[in-house]
Amino acid sequence: MENVLDVLRERGFVEQTTSEEAIYRLLEQPITCYIGFDPTASSFHVGSLIPIMALAHMQRHGHRPIALLGGGTALVGDPSGKTEMRQMLTPQQVNQNGEALKRQLARFLDFEKGRALLLNNAEWLTSLQYIPFLRDIGRHFSVNRMLASESCRQRLETGLSFIEFNYALLQAYDFLHLYRTENCVLQMGGSDQWGNIVAGLDLIRRVEQGTAHGITFPLITTSSGDKMGKTAGGAVWLDPNLTSPYDYYQFWINTTDADVMRFLSLFTFLPQAEIDAVRNLEGSHLNAAKTVLAFEVTKLVHGQREAENALRASYGVFSVRSIDPEILPSSTIPRDTGGGEMESIPTTVIDMDRLCKGIPAFKLFHRVSLCASRGEARRLIQQGGGYINGRRIDAFDAMITDKDLKKGEILLRAGKKRYHRIKVNAETAHLSSKK
Repeated sequence: MENVLDVLRERGFVEQTTSEEAIYRLLEQPITCYIGFDPTASSFHVGSLIPIMALAHMQRHGHRPIALLGGGTALVGDPSGKTEMRQMLTPQQVNQNGEALKRQLARFLDFEKGRALLLNNAEWLTSLQYIPFLRDIGRHFSVNRMLASESCRQRLETGLSFIEFNYALLQAYDFLHLYRTENCVLQMGGSDQWGNIVAGLDLIRRVEQGTAHGITFPLITTSSGDKMGKTAGGAVWLDPNLTSPYDYYQFWINTTDADVMRFLSLFTFLPQAEIDAVRNLEGSHLNAAKTVLAFEVTKLVHGQREAENALRASYGVFSVRSIDPEILPSSTIPRDTGGGEMESIPTTVIDMDRLCKGIPAFKLFHRVSLCASRGEARRLIQQGGGYINGRRIDAFDAMITDKDLKKGEILLRAGKKRYHRIKVNAETAHLSSKK
C-alpha cells in the first residue's frame, strides 16, 4: 500500500515534520497517531476539516487514529494563535459540545472494533494532583524556552494568563499519556501547534527515553488570502442546524477557479490522478468540477441524500442539467438530474395576511438572513444586488406582497448565488382566499 506520508504531502497536508525520513519509515508499518480537538463549540466548522481529513487518510492506509477531545484542556484554553484569552467554559458546556463533535467525527472515521479511538483528556487531566504534576512533569520544562515559543511571545504583548501558560504542559502530558497507554507515536495538528507538539516529543524523550514524531498542517487560505471557512455571514459549520446542507453546498460551489484543484485534493477522497486533470479545465468544464467538489464535500458531512437534494436544488435555480462523465469519474454525483427540485433551498413561511399588507424589500432580506442587517440590505438593493423571482428590485423600500407570488412562492436572491424562498402559511392562505 502507498505510504500515507506521500499521500498527505501530494494532497497538500504537510507543512512541517520533525523528521521526514524517520516518519516515512515509521509509517511503513501500522501505527497509532492522534490529533486534539478542543470542544469549545457544539460543531466543527470548515476550518476543522483539514485535521479530520488527515485522520481519515491515516485510517484508510491502515493506521489507527485517535481523535482526542480536549475536555480537560478546553477548561484552560490554548493561547496559540489567539490575541486574547478564551472565554472560560463550564464542564457541562464542554461535555455537551464533546457529544455533538463525536457524532460529526463518526462520519469520517470508523470507530468499530477499535479501528479508531475517541478519547477525552478530561479522563486523566482532571484527576491530576498539582504538586506531583509539578514535580514529575513540570521540572522537565524550561520557562525560557516556553516564553520564546511563538504562541507565548505573541500573547505577552496583550497579556498571557498563568492558566494559559500551563497549556503547553498539559498538551505535552496528553502525548506522554497516549504514548504510554496506546503506543501513540505521532501527533498531528495545525501549524500553530508546532511548539506544543515539540514539547510533547521532548517530554516523551526525557521521561520515557522514547521517540515520537510530529506533523503540522499549513493554514489553509483561499487564493485571495482569506481564511478558509469564513464568509460574510460568519463561519460555515458542519452542523446542519447552524449551516443548512444547501448553504454548505453553496459555499463550496462558489469556490474560485484558482482553488478548485487544491480543495478537491484536501477535502475529498477522489483519486489524485483525476484531480490533477482539473488543471486543464476551463469554462463550463471547470464549473462542473466545482459542482463535483460541492457534492463530494456535502456528501461527506451530510450524507448522499442531502448532497443530492442540495445538488438538485442548485440545478433548479441555475438551470444546469448534466455533467460530463469524464470529469472526475470516480465521483458518485448524479450525472443527469432530469430536472431541478428546490426543496433544499432555505425557506421561510409567512402568513398570507402579513404578505398582503406588504413587506419592504430591505426588511424582508434582513428577516430571512440574506443580509446581516437592514443597513446591509439597503446597500445591497441600492447597488443592484437584490432580486425577486429573477427580477432586480429597483428600490430598497419596494413593497413585496402577495402579488409577487409565483406558484405560491417567492424566490429572493442576494448577489449572484445566495437564494431564499418565501412560502405562504397554507392555513392562512386558505382563510385569505375565502375573504
